[in-house]
Amino acid sequence: MTPRRFRFRRAAPLLGVLLTVAACSSTPQTGGAAPATAVPGGSVAAVCDKEPAGPATAPAGAVVIDPAVPGDLAVKTRSAGPGTTFWLKPGKHILGDDKYDQVSPKDGDVYIGAPGAVVDGRKINQYAFTGHATNVKLTYLTVQGFAAPRDEGVVNHDSGDGWVIEHSTIQDNDGAGLMAGARQQVRGNCLRRNGQYGINAFSGATPITALVVEGNEIAGNNTADWEAKIDGCGCTGGVKFWDVNGADVRGNWVHDNHGTGLWADTNNNDFLIEGNLIENNDSAALIYEISYNAVIRDNTIRKNNWIDGRKYADKSDNFPTPAIYISESGGEPRIKARTAKLEISRNYLENNWSGITLWENADRYCNSPANTSSGDCTRLVPDVKQCAAPAIASGPLLSDCRWKTQHVDIHDNKFVLDPAVVGCQASCGRMGLLSNFGTYPEWSPYKGDTVQQAVTFKQDNRWHDNSYAGPWTFIAYTTDRVLEIGEWEGAPYSQDTGSTYTAQAGG
Repeated sequence: MTPRRFRFRRAAPLLGVLLTVAACSSTPQTGGAAPATAVPGGSVAAVCDKEPAGPATAPAGAVVIDPAVPGDLAVKTRSAGPGTTFWLKPGKHILGDDKYDQVSPKDGDVYIGAPGAVVDGRKINQYAFTGHATNVKLTYLTVQGFAAPRDEGVVNHDSGDGWVIEHSTIQDNDGAGLMAGARQQVRGNCLRRNGQYGINAFSGATPITALVVEGNEIAGNNTADWEAKIDGCGCTGGVKFWDVNGADVRGNWVHDNHGTGLWADTNNNDFLIEGNLIENNDSAALIYEISYNAVIRDNTIRKNNWIDGRKYADKSDNFPTPAIYISESGGEPRIKARTAKLEISRNYLENNWSGITLWENADRYCNSPANTSSGDCTRLVPDVKQCAAPAIASGPLLSDCRWKTQHVDIHDNKFVLDPAVVGCQASCGRMGLLSNFGTYPEWSPYKGDTVQQAVTFKQDNRWHDNSYAGPWTFIAYTTDRVLEIGEWEGAPYSQDTGSTYTAQAGG
């Protein structure tokens, strides 16, 4: 069997006022589930085209930026000292006619938009706000029409630390609307129709810490359809997180992205993902991949992965394409975080192609040619070269060179499926706990069914106290082992103790 990575590969990223949201219920319901609840007819963060207006007059002491003067914003930023406040008058602000005409803030600069203030790249300029300045703030601005290359971003291009982006619209750009740095706060923004990502949370040599993404509408990103251009690139979606150590992702509306909604890929740790509405994304609602220690709770997740699910079904591929995909990720108590496990609880999942899949690729580990994040090793082994024969075959390296799907606790969720709504037959409505048969490289200590046995029976992965409505089935150990409820609950799998089932779908 070929190594399974659900089509996804790591892309190679290039260096380069709190929104009030509708609360999601966390009150337990009967039947073991406490789903999050979106406000009727809307969402937790329906902010696009509804952003609050900025000040109509310049704040005291602010430098006024005139849209009638091309490049005024960049010129006045260069001439002012750090910590300056700039107020952009109503109108379209342009930066110049060279692709590298851009704004390079200084530490502590603040950019405030008047009602109708737009910074427009006209598909000429690549970047809007660049450089390594810290503690920069952007608010009440629209930033659009920039032509950033793939894997690069328009705002905070160089991942400066401590940036705050609030009540702004970042739309219709190539590449990513935003990059991210440490302690960045992204609150109450509309991040839509960008060519690749709404946010690319990648910083390069310096890991991102204490990232907050809260109350944003993240919609319709990956307009360039990069997965079609670079097959399996794994470089698309609403938000992509790389090597982020500590993130709170709360109260966002993540919808209609042409790829995955939220995707944490490669050595992320200590995530809290709660109270989000994630719906109508072409691929999974959420992927947590070769990463550690997360709490995923009180989210409403619906109608995701219909596009990719149908593609797999049309190919007669039996892999359980899920709404929540945990790939080589789990709890690791040796890595400091707010939790020592990966807990998925009190979520409401309705009419997604499938439910939750826990997967571990037996051939993917540090220094393996099957590891598409080829330059990275686990957080437990500092040097990729350590994971080689003969040392990898014994001692701590045998365990620590693998990203493990372990200590995953799935409980008190509600899973609802109506196949008529999804438009599927037997290939949808599945949970998965599985791996592939290890085959290569020749020196691999994980060949055969070693990892299949481990992920299925030995690594503390548990479903319990969930509620199911509709025709659910379960895939365990390998893709060709499809189980009914009784088989899933019985030995040797012993899953979903305390869970309840009804035959018909319904909220």
